[in-house]
Order: sequence, then structure tokens, then C-alpha cells
Amino acid sequence: MPAENGPTLDFWYEFASNYSYLSAMRIGDLAEKAGVSVRWRPFLLGPVFAAQGMNDSPFNIYPIKGRHMIRDMERQSAAVGRSFKLPDPFPQHSLMAARVALVAIDQGWGPDYTRAVYTTEFVDGRAISDKAVLAEIVTDLGHDPETVFAAAEGPGNKARLKAQTGEALEIGLFGAPSFVTQDGELFWGDDRLEQALHWARRGTLSGL
Repeated sequence: MPAENGPTLDFWYEFASNYSYLSAMRIGDLAEKAGVSVRWRPFLLGPVFAAQGMNDSPFNIYPIKGRHMIRDMERQSAAVGRSFKLPDPFPQHSLMAARVALVAIDQGWGPDYTRAVYTTEFVDGRAISDKAVLAEIVTDLGHDPETVFAAAEGPGNKARLKAQTGEALEIGLFGAPSFVTQDGELFWGDDRLEQALHWARRGTLSGL
């Protein structure tokens, strides 16, 4: 396990993001081996895209890019022994899932919840916008959905997600997954996860 007060890495993810799914499923083991603690930071991409003049996912705005993404996700998932199924509609409405994630993180089961949501969405192809689907996930993880939802929909938690998304904009995030080290280095994309962990641990890319 990472040493107390050791290096940390902020993992910024959006539940509607398919590439965040890949990162969420592997960052735990990789970070533990690297001796890096991960801070799980869910946020919403909608305001981030809006700040860039977009009102939809780039994979929908540019269909040729979207078609390539699906095949790329199939290849990337198969390479690590995972399945991939694009949910309909895509991207999913992820507001409630993100609000619940903040509660789960506070209570110590955030990573398990996050991985379960991504599996439900991108393996099973189910709608994470459906509160009943989220309730199943919360129940399977041993928690009471009504209690969790009440906390998730409290004004303080709603404001916290809004503030966290605002922080993502302030530090220059433009997509997900993104990884930010303690010294402010930003790495974007699942394929930069290993470099982000290396930088977090050593503060330099020398020796790669």
C-alpha cells in the first residue's frame, strides 16, 4: 500500500466516458504497485464540453470518430480480457451516478461503486440514468439505497459536485479520463495512466 503522506494522483472521471471505464478498472492495481494513492474525482463533462462550444460528445458530433471509438474500445477491452457494449443512448446521463459517487467516496466504497457503475453501463449496456439500476448497484454493495440517495440529493452534495466540476474547468481539464499529479501535471486519456503514475511517484519522466 502507498505510504502515508506519499505521492498521490487525482483521477478525474465521468461516468458517461467510455475511456474512463478502462482506467477505472485498472488504476487501483497499477497505483498500488507504483506506491501512489489515488483520489477518485468524479465530475461532469457537460459543462466542460459547453465551455469548448460543444453540446454533445465529440464521438456523436463526428460520426467517423465515433465509429472508430467503438472498434477501438472493443480492441482495448479484449486486450485486457474485458467486454465492451456501447449503451443506448450514448452518452448516458450521469448526474445521479456522480452524486452517489461522492457519497460512496466519503464512506469508503467509492472505487467499488465506480467500477460497478462502469460494468453495468459498458459491459451490460444498461442505463445508469435509471435510479432503479443505481439502487441495484448500491444494494449489491451492501448499502441502503434510500439512505444513500437522500445523502446524494442533499443540497450540500449537489453543490459539491458542481464545485468539483468547476474545479475541473479551472485546472484546464477538457476530457476524461484525466490524471493530475501533486505538482499540477495533467495527463489525458487512458493510455497516459502509466505515465501519470510514474510522474506522480518520481516527479519526472526521465528513465521511461
